Amino acid sequence: MHKSKSISSKENRIDSKFNELKSKNQKALICYVVAGYPDIKTSENIIASLINGGADIIEIGIPFSDPIADGPTIQDAIQSSLISGTTPYMCLELASRIRKTFPNTPLIIMTYSNILYRKGYFQFAEKAKESGIDGFIIPDIPVEESKEYLNTMQNIGMSTIFLVSPNTSEKRLKRISRICTGFLYAISVYGTTGERKGFDEYTIESIKRVKNVIADKIPLAVGFGISNSQHIKYMIDAGADAVIIGSAIVKKIKEIETNELLYNSLNRFIGELKSSCK
Repeated sequence: MHKSKSISSKENRIDSKFNELKSKNQKALICYVVAGYPDIKTSENIIASLINGGADIIEIGIPFSDPIADGPTIQDAIQSSLISGTTPYMCLELASRIRKTFPNTPLIIMTYSNILYRKGYFQFAEKAKESGIDGFIIPDIPVEESKEYLNTMQNIGMSTIFLVSPNTSEKRLKRISRICTGFLYAISVYGTTGERKGFDEYTIESIKRVKNVIADKIPLAVGFGISNSQHIKYMIDAGADAVIIGSAIVKKIKEIETNELLYNSLNRFIGELKSSCK
């Protein structure tokens, strides 16, 4: 695996990555993986393949029993990971190993509030920080109930990434953009995650509207349903600073039977997608 020079621990890796890509006139490719699917060791190698293929940021999904934001493909992977015994702290240990090999790649945890609540916000966030995590995406924490979460994350220098949907009002969008750090996650479609053949006009209108409100205050990442280079160009043309790929990666993991074929396939797939971000 490739090792690169480490950045300052005081520097925010997410901000540094977006600044670096902006200087190269590139957009960010963010890749989502369910930790522990199909098992912890394989998911570690999968993440390495994604980064070596060109992924700019890795979103590590900690499996939770009621993943309300996720579609069937990711739900099945989460269920499989839970059945195999994956725990939140196993996911942080996985992140720690990835961090040692890839010191500059931003790592984000995507999970649900009950995971943090059960472990204790501060205790879990501190452990995540020690493991090399740079931020959290917690889709079921509404902005109105986020004070404890925000205070905890701000105190330890962790990014708090919030989601907005196509029907989020402008007033609410402004409020969310003020407290969101790292990047703002715009959901491209109504419903849950999952691959799609195409997108409706409202997706483009929504991205343009969000971009118009937030301007250059924070990068805009678009996710849900993006699975190929054509989709990526579509989102970038609408104003996205980053695209998030999840279900398409999980689907490949499910379909390809041997690990060697899987790692090579993911490496090529991500390389093709990254070329569309330039």
